Amino acid sequence: QVLVVESGGGLVQAGGSLRLSCATSGRAFRADVIDWYRQAPGQQRQLVAGITSRGRLNYEDSVKGRFTISRDTAKNMVYLQMNSLKPEDTAVYYCNAKGADYIGLYDYWGQGTQVTVSS
Repeated sequence: QVLVVESGGGLVQAGGSLRLSCATSGRAFRADVIDWYRQAPGQQRQLVAGITSRGRLNYEDSVKGRFTISRDTAKNMVYLQMNSLKPEDTAVYYCNAKGADYIGLYDYWGQGTQVTVSS
């Protein structure tokens, strides 16, 4: 059962925009926190942005003012709008859903979507 699925990656020129989507289902749909991470080749996975079930937002410093995370609970979707993209934003972007319910703690990852920004 796939609970977190990303989409929307692609190739874009520097200065361009992309919108990533994260579709959640099952337990992931009720996640307390949904985060976007990214991992560039040879680098560690990095937290980019996050949103809680109460709408609290969190951004990594290098994306503040350029990226916007949002959540549509009616559609079980989380979005990452990325504007003014830079070559250093190139990475595989992952959606992560964390939470707790009567079963216990959970932490689900999607398969990732590639974002490539050309200079």
